Amino acid sequence: MISPIARKLIGLYVKVRYYRVPSALRAFYKDTVMCKYRQGRYWFRDFVLRKPYKTLSFYGEFAPDLQFALPHAYWHYLNGTLQKTEAAKYTKELYFFSENHEEVFDTRTNEGNYNYDMPRVLYGQDYDMNKWQPVPLKEKYKNDVYVYERPILLIANRYNMEWGGPPISFLSLEVLEYIIENLSDQYQIIYNRPRPEHITNDNSEVYELNEYDWLKERYPHVILVEDLYKENKIQAKNFNHFQFCLYANAERFVSVHGGTATLASYFGGINIILSKKGPEHHFQCYQKLYPKFSGALIAHAKSDEELKLLVDEHLKTSPNE
Repeated sequence: MISPIARKLIGLYVKVRYYRVPSALRAFYKDTVMCKYRQGRYWFRDFVLRKPYKTLSFYGEFAPDLQFALPHAYWHYLNGTLQKTEAAKYTKELYFFSENHEEVFDTRTNEGNYNYDMPRVLYGQDYDMNKWQPVPLKEKYKNDVYVYERPILLIANRYNMEWGGPPISFLSLEVLEYIIENLSDQYQIIYNRPRPEHITNDNSEVYELNEYDWLKERYPHVILVEDLYKENKIQAKNFNHFQFCLYANAERFVSVHGGTATLASYFGGINIILSKKGPEHHFQCYQKLYPKFSGALIAHAKSDEELKLLVDEHLKTSPNE
């Protein structure tokens, strides 16, 4: 725990140092400083003793898990200091490197994001991070099962409550139509929007976009991930595991704000992200953080029209290419 006195001193420092930052965002600056402060107590064990001691327990949302908890655990694994990991359901394959991993949390929560035992939580003004190493999910799960005549274009969508209100960043039917009409000749398009029963709930309500029947009727050549999962030719142990195996064989992604975009950024190639709102814009996460996950080219669209332009720029190829 961070003492009340230390918290007050850190809060005062942040208020003075970042006085021009809007107050609603300043708390995230404070989080970064508190994380750095707390990491200091582990220096001797991390860099001198270097024996297994670290137990990392995380029950926050899927995106921060991928962004901060997982890479921190992997760094400890490579450093020889990882003892145990604890996380939500369906994460054993995510933390495949951890010899002692337990799925102990049935629900992901916003409160669980604030684990100051990590070098970062949520957003930060500084993404030159120590004790952080992205996990090679692509290398681990690449396979010869999900291979098609044309390269895969993975469309990763969501249609969830955002910030206590209706969906904001999602791929509408009109946007899906544009992508499919323009890119079907070049790619085997695979569409993914996980059902609530396939993922660990984070108290964010999932709404119905009514796109599944529309896709089947109008674009039967588009493969639905849920249909592939029903077959489960690769014998994945859960839906997360299945996604890793499928994404590992793709190099082109169109995804949306949150864990959906974060996961797609782990598999290299090009990932076009639709994010219309969020602290990620202020902290330039899509420019500074997301490319670190795999070296992928990240293109951020703030509107449907901008996404279409980025699709044309990055995913369309000329007949000679």
